[in-house]
Amino acid sequence: MTLTPEKLAANRRNAQKSTGPRTAEGKVAAKLNAVKHGLLAKTVVVRGRQCQESAAEFKQLCRAFYADLAPAGALECLLVDQIIQASWRLRRARTAEAGEITVSVDDGYWQRHRPHPQDVLGFWNDWDDPVWAMENSATGSAMLANWLREVRARVETEGELTDAAINIPFGGKPNRLATELEQLRQACSPPPEAAEDAGGKAAAKARLLAGIDKKLRLLNGRKEDCQERERIIEDGRQAAAVLPSGTTLEKIRRYETALERQLYRAMNELERLQRRRRGECVPAPLTMSVSAQA
Repeated sequence: MTLTPEKLAANRRNAQKSTGPRTAEGKVAAKLNAVKHGLLAKTVVVRGRQCQESAAEFKQLCRAFYADLAPAGALECLLVDQIIQASWRLRRARTAEAGEITVSVDDGYWQRHRPHPQDVLGFWNDWDDPVWAMENSATGSAMLANWLREVRARVETEGELTDAAINIPFGGKPNRLATELEQLRQACSPPPEAAEDAGGKAAAKARLLAGIDKKLRLLNGRKEDCQERERIIEDGRQAAAVLPSGTTLEKIRRYETALERQLYRAMNELERLQRRRRGECVPAPLTMSVSAQA
């Protein structure tokens, strides 16, 4: 196809209209073409199945840095990209630290408060005085109170404190609660001459119920004291869990140190290039090599 002089002149006139952006805003927008196409985001933004970083937030960060640093030329754009990547990864390090703290606090709380059969069996394993161990725990005090309420219900129904009722806690295993209930039964038993008297039985029953109610009030007060003590201890454990383990802290610290070194190096080099582009006299960077000799 032969290009006529008229067609060539028209092409030249049209080319004058395609000079690219001329304003500062247009030039900044043009520099973001690679970002808009997602070329930089593909190598920096994590897009896995369980971990998905926001590509929109990354692009917004790119626009903010490009608008603020206003790079000119491929080399300055490369340095700005390095600044963007280091900044994004530093934010990821902060996110990792927050995640470690969340796992440490929440998992520790769950491990301490999840129901576990061994926690209950631990009371039975204290052969010296299992009731004492239970009274020093909010859970144990609540269990003792439940057993006493069962004993009280049987006294209400049967009118007396039977051997079967006394042996409810620990399946008949000797313990201080059974001993106290036996002592209460002996103290509240009617005299032999009134053993068959309805009035004597009613009075003995009332004394038994009053003794059990007194023990229940003591247990409820003990449970509240244990709950307050355990709450204070739990608050302290959660406060301590806010600080991740030394291994995790060291790993995050090394990661942050490397990124900060990369960030400041790119910022310093970008500043040198931009000052040189503006015609300033920029001295060569000072590099020092230190070695130790034996």
